[in-house]
Amino acid sequence: MTLRRSFRALLAALALVWAGPAAHALESAPATTPHATAMLVSDADAVAPGGAVHLGLRLRMAPGWHIYWKNPGDAGVPPQLDWTLPAGVTAGPIAWPAPTRNAEPPLMTYGYAGEVLLPVTVSGAGAGPLSVGLHASWLICEKLCVPEEADLRLTLPAGPPAPSAQAPLFAAAAAAVPRPSPWPATIAPDGTLHVAAPDAAAAVRAAWFIPDSYGTVQGVAEQPLSAGPDGFALALRTGTEFKPDVPLSGVLVVRDRQGQETALELRAAPGEAPAASRADLPLWRVLGLAALGGLILNLMPCVFPVLAMKAAGLARLSGAERGHARMHALSYTAGVVLTFGAVGLALLAARAAGAAAGWGFQFQSPLFVAGMAWLLFAVGLNLSGVFTLGEGLAGAGEGLAGRGGHAGSFFTGMLAVLVATPCTAPFMGAAIAAALAATPAVTLAVFVAMGLGLAAPFLVLAGVPALARALPRPGAWMDVLKQALAFPMYAACVWLVWVISQQSGPAGVLAIGAGLLLVGFAAWAFGLSQRGSGSRVAGAAALGALLLALAILSGLATAAPSAPQQVAEAGVEPFSAARLAALRQAGTPVFVNMTAAWCVTCLVNERVALSPEPVRQAFAAHGVAYLKGDWTRQDPAITAFLRANGRDGVPLYLLYPPGGGAPQVLPQILTPGGVLAALAAMGGKT
Repeated sequence: MTLRRSFRALLAALALVWAGPAAHALESAPATTPHATAMLVSDADAVAPGGAVHLGLRLRMAPGWHIYWKNPGDAGVPPQLDWTLPAGVTAGPIAWPAPTRNAEPPLMTYGYAGEVLLPVTVSGAGAGPLSVGLHASWLICEKLCVPEEADLRLTLPAGPPAPSAQAPLFAAAAAAVPRPSPWPATIAPDGTLHVAAPDAAAAVRAAWFIPDSYGTVQGVAEQPLSAGPDGFALALRTGTEFKPDVPLSGVLVVRDRQGQETALELRAAPGEAPAASRADLPLWRVLGLAALGGLILNLMPCVFPVLAMKAAGLARLSGAERGHARMHALSYTAGVVLTFGAVGLALLAARAAGAAAGWGFQFQSPLFVAGMAWLLFAVGLNLSGVFTLGEGLAGAGEGLAGRGGHAGSFFTGMLAVLVATPCTAPFMGAAIAAALAATPAVTLAVFVAMGLGLAAPFLVLAGVPALARALPRPGAWMDVLKQALAFPMYAACVWLVWVISQQSGPAGVLAIGAGLLLVGFAAWAFGLSQRGSGSRVAGAAALGALLLALAILSGLATAAPSAPQQVAEAGVEPFSAARLAALRQAGTPVFVNMTAAWCVTCLVNERVALSPEPVRQAFAAHGVAYLKGDWTRQDPAITAFLRANGRDGVPLYLLYPPGGGAPQVLPQILTPGGVLAALAAMGGKT
């Protein structure tokens, strides 16, 4: 609940309570001062032996007058609550609602106006009634300040507690208390407060920080806001009590695009100001990172089958004219670049519509996964010779259009991009994060640069005569290679069926299996028609099978697993922001693994670097809690966490040190040695 809604709820609850007597009302007699009315109230109408109860000072102030927060700012004094309690009974600290700022240059103060409830927890009640006395004092101000006080007394009967008529007041006050921030933050020596918040550039319209302690921050000074893909920063002006090696705590208030305000309890760890935000990087550097990431993508397991097809196709063209081979490479590049651009446009459109979309987001849709499985199966059948589409190995799909097989090369480029999206290469995360935080034109430029990086090896291979002459000459081996390349396609289909099982359960597996059967039948029938065996009937049968396969997709749209498909792993807990916050508050080191069933890089990392016994033993020896987040299907909470850490896709690996502090971001390509080295550098119990 936002700060504004919380106070509205509080005002409404107060109005209801003061409107007239109610059953189970439990409050002291009011104490009236010149500028306020005070009462001691309880959230329960009785107290059990040894139990606890919430009590609070309820203040209604005269119009125009206000009191102060725990840090009053540049003037004022916070309220004081002095309790008189039976032996063995204790009162906790005030649960302070988030204050409002009162700017009166050159002063800034923090406090409350109108009505407020200051709750505390009283525990350790005895067997009999609980009699409580409270001497409350406060400084109340308008143009001048007046000290006021009140003596209040309340007796709670012993017995099973039930909510009192004042319980809604306490609920509203609890909602107004700042909740723990889900975002890590750092405070630099120059006063730059950096908050790793999701979608900061788009979602945060304003923000301000209220320190817990006086003198650490100059409250009246402006707090310029700057945003980037990693979050946002407030340029605070430090005060005389600021220490660069001491954490800075306080309340962060964030206002979103709808004008709603949310108060967060923030503790910023000391650290250097972040390097230039990725949104502030020069465009040439962002484009360079994108191109380098696309180039490295050629080495990822997702694209191996398609790249092998293209390499074999260029080998077949090695004896052709140089211009002919170059045109095939350009056609392939056009397919890669245009498809990358289409993916970028789809990401922008999805985000504009409010969807949680990142790199590889299309694989979160069972419809897309099924379509890719059927397409790769059809390509495999083509390579196996079940049917043909034009001439040339490079063109599984060559008959789509054009002469000379250039359409086949274009289609191969498209296919390379589509199968590459489950993989994330180094440098791509930074480039994509910067792209999605920039203008649409820059976003498209970054995706085009990644496409050029992916296509670069084949442009070079076709454009450099010496390299082209080094390619093997065409021969009978090409047909054998063509058929062999079908099996990586079939293997990809098996993997996609497994992905569907994680997303949509047995119903999804049945649907995708039926679709594969129909695609296989359509390919066989089409092959018969090409060989002249009842061409019209076979062609019609192939078309009918394909239409029936498309009809199956509607069933996949609503298919869902009947039970969670997660396999329990020893020592691994499901990720949640609440669990992470609890572990960090307890000082426990935490390893966070953000993964997805369709992410090949993630699966390889888990198998190679995270599953070996030495690594698991090291986690246990250092007392590391292992949290695993599954992004196989859309999960806004995981998407928010990814963006809070400057990522728009998986994998993401974070290692939080014991005792708090900013996490270490591990590489996207893990090795057992790298993980063990990170654990050793972190320290912790052994």
